[in-house]
Amino acid sequence: QVQLVEAGGGLVQAGGSLRLSCAASGGTFISYTMGWFRQAPGKEREFDGTIRSAIGVTFDADSVKGRFAISRENAKNTVYLQMNSLKPEDTAVYYCAAKKGYSASYNRRDGYDYWGQGTQVTVSS
Repeated sequence: QVQLVEAGGGLVQAGGSLRLSCAASGGTFISYTMGWFRQAPGKEREFDGTIRSAIGVTFDADSVKGRFAISRENAKNTVYLQMNSLKPEDTAVYYCAAKKGYSASYNRRDGYDYWGQGTQVTVSS
């Protein structure tokens, strides 16, 4: 069983930056595809980005291209989401997710088996 714990959320002004982290335990981290999603009140959980196991190939949602970057540090069992040029519409609870091996549905909730508890990001205008 994999446990995921997000950290780094908070309140930031529009145009600012935050770096979220997600620490994983209970599995062989390097073998997991990791993803970041967000969920705003009253909305569906939506995909932000993913990073594949070991080789580190990333895919980002169009809405965050050029602003967000996902990375992983396998030695620390941690995945990061660097968020720059934040906008009020980025306000949401951010979740990290994990899938052992390759995820064909990397941009969908059902593409992952494990989820963290989420961390709140609030962007003020």
